[in-house]
Amino acid sequence: MNRSHRIVFAALWAANCLAQPADLVLRGGRIWTGSGFVESLAVSGNKIVATGAFSPKWVGPRTRVSDLGGRFAMPGINDAHIHFLSGSTGLTQVDLTGACTLEAMQKRVADFARANPNEAWITGRGWEYYCFPGARLPRKEDLDAVVKDRPVYLKAYDGHTGWANSMALRISEVRPETRFAGFGEIVRDPNGEPTGALKEGAAGLVARHVPEMTRAQKQMALRRGLALVASLGITSMQNASGSEEEVGLYAEMPRTVRMSVAMSSGGATVEHIKSWMALRHRYASEWLKVKAVKFMIDGVIESKTAAMIEPYADGSGDAGSPAWKEADFKAAIARVHRAGFQIYTHAIGDRGVRMTLDAYEAAGAGRHRIEHIETIHPDDLARFAQLGVIASMEPIHAYPDSVDVWSKMIGPGRLPLSFPWRSLEKAGARLAFSSDWPACITVNPWRGIHNAVNRRTIEGQPEGGWLPDQRVGMKTALEAYTSGAAYASFEEQIKGTLEPGKLADIIVLSQNPFEIDPMKIHETQVLLTLVGGQPVHGKLDLLREHHDRD
Repeated sequence: MNRSHRIVFAALWAANCLAQPADLVLRGGRIWTGSGFVESLAVSGNKIVATGAFSPKWVGPRTRVSDLGGRFAMPGINDAHIHFLSGSTGLTQVDLTGACTLEAMQKRVADFARANPNEAWITGRGWEYYCFPGARLPRKEDLDAVVKDRPVYLKAYDGHTGWANSMALRISEVRPETRFAGFGEIVRDPNGEPTGALKEGAAGLVARHVPEMTRAQKQMALRRGLALVASLGITSMQNASGSEEEVGLYAEMPRTVRMSVAMSSGGATVEHIKSWMALRHRYASEWLKVKAVKFMIDGVIESKTAAMIEPYADGSGDAGSPAWKEADFKAAIARVHRAGFQIYTHAIGDRGVRMTLDAYEAAGAGRHRIEHIETIHPDDLARFAQLGVIASMEPIHAYPDSVDVWSKMIGPGRLPLSFPWRSLEKAGARLAFSSDWPACITVNPWRGIHNAVNRRTIEGQPEGGWLPDQRVGMKTALEAYTSGAAYASFEEQIKGTLEPGKLADIIVLSQNPFEIDPMKIHETQVLLTLVGGQPVHGKLDLLREHHDRD
């Protein structure tokens, strides 16, 4: 069915639905549909049936009519790249977000240990690379100073580096003679002694010893996560990692958010693909679907594990190494492509981005995605539109206070195409925005939108500042979190805009982002979140609900 046929079908369907009064009417607002503004909309069941000027024909004895009082409403936020289980479980652990001195981090760890005396391991995440003295990596002694009698293991905010105390290293048998041959590194002192920092896959040497949460504990954590994302206006998420157990947990969640899951690739063997196909068949509803596979081609800039075309700017000569051999990666991508799965690939360095584009092109392209794209070679900008590849990116990762170590590693020559949102937009790429929670400083989309629109100069940065030329307009930013994200999960026919026939996933805000001072975007509050026309955050009566036939 082409777009014109879908429009006709939706119009006929809506007309048929409106033969009966609507279940819910929102009126008297400034409602951004994704393509323009209307004053009112009507919902029957879980779908929108009409938009435009309010009509008394929409209202019957059982219709709930809520006056928006001039407030701004829009499609629900679709977070196009999130790790919802790990983000939710992190809500029960040490949170180091925003603790940007060693002393502040130590205090949070010590406070958590005292408040949780029965926890066998102290775990958490959120530390940032630039917050340690001299921008060094964290050390085991930093944790030993506050917790010696229990193992401590803390992930960086991006999830790519672990930090362990001495007891955690002893339990995990990480010693001077321990070797790690995979993608990553046990960071060591010159004498070979492990420092307590572990990059990429090497962090698993410690992480595998952390006691697994019970299923009940995970379910409780997910409920906390659901309440959080609902309060922020997130009505859909695209989970960028998955296992059969994780998908099963999502299937048991209350229906307050829609979820699309990309399975973690592993080796992308024939056996993997068979199991993914079974899950794809089992989970294919508007609430939960398995339609994609997630690959990792490299790491992150800060720890020099992102794969670069030219060496990092620190004089080490290191350019990072891909997580895959090129031939193996192309073969794995081709297998998954032939099986009919969409593909996500984490690629942060410019070499990683190029390798991924090459693999997609060799496989026959398709609506595949590259995640993050923190730097890119100019020659590769146009290839996104040419191949139909989606640029899936996180504006919150370019948070001004957290890019110092990052920009020094990149160097001034590559800085102009750092977090290149606007360059990709101008090159015709489709953008999808997200948080990457918990690998970020916040899951709050309004902080991400603020960054996307207000990207600003930082004192002390190289000439040109923090690349204000890469910021995007408000409409582009909102589209990337709504219709662009829906397109990125093959769901643009059912959500992403407020049109008749689409799901009634709607949010009402405290301010109109198109009219306010852009520097106040981050202050946006979500007053009401509707998923399928049902409130999951806030209450309709807060919007001066009334029943009338005016």
